[in-house]
Amino acid sequence: MTIVAKRVLVVDDEERIREIVRSYLEREGFDVAEACDGDAALQAVRDRKPDLVVLDVMMPGIDGVEVLRRIRTTSEVPVIMLTARSEELDTLVGLTVGADDYVTKPFRPRELVARIKTVLRRTDVANASEPADRLAFDDLAIDVGAREVTRAGEPVRLSTLEFDLLVALARAPGRVLTRRQLLERVWGFDFFGDERVVDVHIRSIRKELGDSAEEPTLIGTVRGVGYKFLGTPA
Repeated sequence: MTIVAKRVLVVDDEERIREIVRSYLEREGFDVAEACDGDAALQAVRDRKPDLVVLDVMMPGIDGVEVLRRIRTTSEVPVIMLTARSEELDTLVGLTVGADDYVTKPFRPRELVARIKTVLRRTDVANASEPADRLAFDDLAIDVGAREVTRAGEPVRLSTLEFDLLVALARAPGRVLTRRQLLERVWGFDFFGDERVVDVHIRSIRKELGDSAEEPTLIGTVRGVGYKFLGTPA
């Protein structure tokens, strides 16, 4: 049986960074393409249909956040953002518009490769066929098999990672899950990075569900600990 190499698109305006990342990825058996700016990245996503995109935030012209917004209008391809602004993680707009992970510069190439493998593994599991499984709470319905969410009969658009995070919470209603527990269940046991990435995605999920952090009806915050699902099983 022929094994098809996973396609990774590396987008960065610094040629040296692209060369280093390409070298490490090709050593691991990946099929790598490069783009030096936002326009080239969008064209490559359309033409090459990569399995994952590594996308720099700070680029001349169309920046990485805008590129991600445009990608998300047509594709759910996993995206890992490269950013030099680690101190702004909790407000990094890129994560709120559908990024799957982030890596801060300067980074170790082996760490980036490990993150890429983790995200691809999670995506493969999410896309695999699974038995029908429905979760229902008040006016919220989650069809795990079809990977669909509705609230009051209206569809809710979530990224792959956001959907998995919501399911992780909904499978344990009323139970407090720490950020670390959620990272292990959704990102994987080999995740290493800032736990606040969970907070960013929770904010995005709440926005899409029409929930409120101040007066939550679905996802409650337990300060200093984590989150718990508040919905009442239907």
